[in-house]
Amino acid sequence: MHKLFFRSKKSKKKEELLVPIDSTNYEGKIIRKINIITLDPFGYSVADTNQVPKNWGERMGNRLHLKTKKIAIQNLLLFKRNTPYNTYKILETERLIRAQRYVTAVRISNQSVGKASDSVDVTIRVLDSWSTIPRFSISSNQVSIGFKEKDFFGTGQQLEYRFTNRFDDGQNGNEVTYTVPNIKNTYIGTVLHYNMDLDNNYIKSIDIERDFYSPLTKWAGGFYMDESFRKDTLQAPDSTFAYQPKKYTSQDVWVGHAFKMFEDNNKAITNLVTTARFLNVNYSESPSDLYDPNHFYSSEKLILSGIGLNTRKFIKDSYIFRNGQTEDVPIGRIYGVTFGYQYKNTFWRPYVGAQFSFGNYYRLGFLSMNFEAGTFFHQSKTYQTSFLFESNYFTKLYSIGNWKIRQFVNPKVVIGINRDDIIGDQLNINEQNGLAGFNSYLYGTSKAVLSLQTQTYSPHALLGFRLNPFFNYSIAVLGSPEMAMTKSKPYSKLTVGLLISNDYLVFSSFQLSLSYYPSIPQQGDNVFKTNTFETTDFGLQSFELAKPRVVDYR
Repeated sequence: MHKLFFRSKKSKKKEELLVPIDSTNYEGKIIRKINIITLDPFGYSVADTNQVPKNWGERMGNRLHLKTKKIAIQNLLLFKRNTPYNTYKILETERLIRAQRYVTAVRISNQSVGKASDSVDVTIRVLDSWSTIPRFSISSNQVSIGFKEKDFFGTGQQLEYRFTNRFDDGQNGNEVTYTVPNIKNTYIGTVLHYNMDLDNNYIKSIDIERDFYSPLTKWAGGFYMDESFRKDTLQAPDSTFAYQPKKYTSQDVWVGHAFKMFEDNNKAITNLVTTARFLNVNYSESPSDLYDPNHFYSSEKLILSGIGLNTRKFIKDSYIFRNGQTEDVPIGRIYGVTFGYQYKNTFWRPYVGAQFSFGNYYRLGFLSMNFEAGTFFHQSKTYQTSFLFESNYFTKLYSIGNWKIRQFVNPKVVIGINRDDIIGDQLNINEQNGLAGFNSYLYGTSKAVLSLQTQTYSPHALLGFRLNPFFNYSIAVLGSPEMAMTKSKPYSKLTVGLLISNDYLVFSSFQLSLSYYPSIPQQGDNVFKTNTFETTDFGLQSFELAKPRVVDYR
């Protein structure tokens, strides 16, 4: 009975976990066949072809699962039959397959057709994840039900739906998203989105985009179009709040081209990337002059062009965001500048921005940093100036018995100068913008956030679920022209809990935790909160130069 529900993964050296592709003796040979094998999620292995489901639970789970179709994997390949074997393209293909949400693991192996043959057969073994996840939540005033399907009928396409009902007035909300991540091996993705919330705020959008998905990509671009309506609370000069309408349509188009400059001895490719973008926003309803005297919420046209150098490479690692599975960590550098013009409120304003980023593994762990600066100009003065600094650091992987442990450090500083005096152009530290579970009416033009997390990785699983204890301390502070960050009151959060993940299922990790807040404005002091919500990792910088943009001020 114990073996049916619990599995303890044996401790393995990093070199054993990250088996390299056997590509040394195949470079330049002609690819004769490409064999694609997709495996059900339970009981199989990409490395051990003899491993099969051993119990009733695994076999039943596989019967209920619809395997990924071979065409979905074939659409991701960067190589074809009857072409020379290219090691870099093979490695990139493996990484791109592994990046799909419906894939647990992938391994590419090669076999010579004969001793004297100049041909090679390539076999791709892909281990599926269970891709259908129901969603349900209930509170004292509303109920929500839905699902996520990350591999719709085995095609690799994604469908998400959520229905929400509010008890007191019977109002309903609906949200649906359909994603086609890759159209016929072009890596052009399409996302259709519709959301009508309980207060009749809505957004309808379509997003068609091909990004620089690999250092080998030459052309990228996209088109986005939406229509949105929302009523938000805005503050009047007498400090009173009122709901104000905002309705607009927008069109956003961009294109980019990468020129390969060189490839270093470590197979890191450096590209010169040039991009151009046009954004058009047209407001049909805006807040009144009392609540928006500077017409921040008004129609605009934005023309941007970017040029820069980026270097990218991916390193295989494990025990970062997933428990023991191979993860691809981007390392590299970015040197980029952005120029453009904005037309808003009857005048044109030039924009200038710059970005410098780097990331790599060092003796004490992984470290990446990102610096951005940008400003608009009008009549020889700077407006809406932004400075951004953010960093990601995690230590080497440490072992305590069969348990693994890492320390994560994530600081972020955003500074705004001469920003508009309206909530839409100010910063807060609520939820994902600072402290999870923290909500207040505090706003500023600058902020600093520091998050420290000690994360453990359990060697045991219950039906594939892993309960990984963690400890998090976060602190954030806001600043304004009237009150510098160094003089403002800091707000903090102390959290202990379990980060719950699953080896077989496709869903974001979620946490069960208890958080202590020394102070939350409008809520009091010494506040305790229990949290049960999906988590998103702090993310790793991709070192991709793509759509040109202004500094991300939020």
